[in-house]
Amino acid sequence: VAAQLAGTTQNDIIKEYLSRGTYAFPPEASMRLIADMIAYTVHQIPKWNPINICSYHLQEAGATPTQELAYALCTAIAVLDEVKNSGQVSEEDFGKVVGRISFFVNAGVRFIEETCKMRAFVQLWDEITRERYGVTDEKMRRFRYGVQVNSLGLTEAQPENNVQRIVLEMLGVTLSKNARARALQLPAWNEALGLPRPWDQQWSLRLQQVLAFESDLLEYGDIFDGSHVIEAKVAELVAGAKAEIDRVQAMGGAIAAVEYMKGELVSSHAARRARIESGEEIIVGVNKFETTEPSPLTADLDGAIMVADPEAERTALASMEEWKAQRDEAAVEEALRALAEAAKGTENLMPATLAAVRAGATTGEWAGTLREVFGEFRAPTGVSGAVGVVEAGAELAEVRTRVQQTGEELGGRLRLLVGKPGLDGHSNGAEQVAVRARDAGFEVVYQGIRLTPQQIVSAAVAEDVHCVGLSILSGSHMELVPAVLDGLREAGLDDVPVIVGGIIPESDGRKLVELGVAAVYTPKDFGLTQIMGGIVDVIRKANGLD
Repeated sequence: VAAQLAGTTQNDIIKEYLSRGTYAFPPEASMRLIADMIAYTVHQIPKWNPINICSYHLQEAGATPTQELAYALCTAIAVLDEVKNSGQVSEEDFGKVVGRISFFVNAGVRFIEETCKMRAFVQLWDEITRERYGVTDEKMRRFRYGVQVNSLGLTEAQPENNVQRIVLEMLGVTLSKNARARALQLPAWNEALGLPRPWDQQWSLRLQQVLAFESDLLEYGDIFDGSHVIEAKVAELVAGAKAEIDRVQAMGGAIAAVEYMKGELVSSHAARRARIESGEEIIVGVNKFETTEPSPLTADLDGAIMVADPEAERTALASMEEWKAQRDEAAVEEALRALAEAAKGTENLMPATLAAVRAGATTGEWAGTLREVFGEFRAPTGVSGAVGVVEAGAELAEVRTRVQQTGEELGGRLRLLVGKPGLDGHSNGAEQVAVRARDAGFEVVYQGIRLTPQQIVSAAVAEDVHCVGLSILSGSHMELVPAVLDGLREAGLDDVPVIVGGIIPESDGRKLVELGVAAVYTPKDFGLTQIMGGIVDVIRKANGLD
């Protein structure tokens, strides 16, 4: 049966350190788990794709096309080197490892450049697998990838414009036959507003079905072959990516260069934000052509998104308790003990993991057991070394002056705590707020992702902050924000204002303000410097300075 199983595991830990935030263990242990799964599947589940190298999340974190190419391929090199050095796969079978690696790629609205990026990916992957790993079978060297097009560029303002953005982004990964995606998923038009409804998701599905079945796209070979313009752009991207790959490899490879790559991504994202705010990079409906007729799509904003059912959490917990009640606890304990022993050694952890699963262990118990052996890890935030606004315009200079003056009136430098409560690993927004706050003159306290409300409260007490800013994109703001507010009151910090940013429906925003939140920011508030000015206003009001 195992030989017939087909599917894909994402399993890219480096992109978790750089952008997505779903990690638990230190790099060495995490890479061991990846190598163990790859080796196991090659021998036992040959149709399985054991890893999906994710450049998607890198672009969401601000990566340029060159960085997306370079950092994704550096990740793939790190993984292949780990498998090779583990000694679990023979030289004869190593081509099978390469052949089962797939990629999950992003595609932005600059669809000509994105087309060139995908052709560069194909060229570079073929070269790396042939020259570095000696894979001679062309089929095994094929660049296999799926795509979700860009979510970073979706806007809350005039969200109907997101439909054409999504279509253009889709073209970037479908027009070139020789670099065409094997799988495609499209976001919904209203993702910057909240959770899409089933109808919204169906609309996105129909977009690609019309392209596939009504257009003549699939009737031709690669329409870009022989184009001097395309060839020149591909060559430029390949050269840039090779230079960055060499830079990362000189540092010791992707794992050793995590902090460097994270800082580069945060800086690139900050540069993009600055271009948008200055008007250099035009976003239709946001910083140009802002006037609009009323949209029937957003006439009822609360009805334009799907709201999570609070009962879902209770149902999931009840199901977990029921599962634990009917299993053999002794068998679970023995399986977890065996897993811990295997982790302390060097054997492949897949057999012990599967034994624990069959005994009835939960994901949390599996991870908890390995935490006791491997320890935990906190990835770098990339904020301290990031390059923000190089040249301060008049607006930022004015905010800096107000930050300095307000600090002097309060007896010291203004301190802003940026917190990411809960399991939300989407840190990009929080990082950009932290970088701009630093550039505006705040002393910034940012400890990274996955903090409990109590940890945020404790940091606010220890750092004696003037304001707490919470970033939540998981939809759990109505649970987490009140917990932080209650914690601050219990700690005697009810005079410290709290602001919140994220994907927050208008009705929820009003409720948060009623609960005591000083200000709520959503994607329509794209001006980070304006937000900094708003934070100064909040601090001054809370301290009776205005």
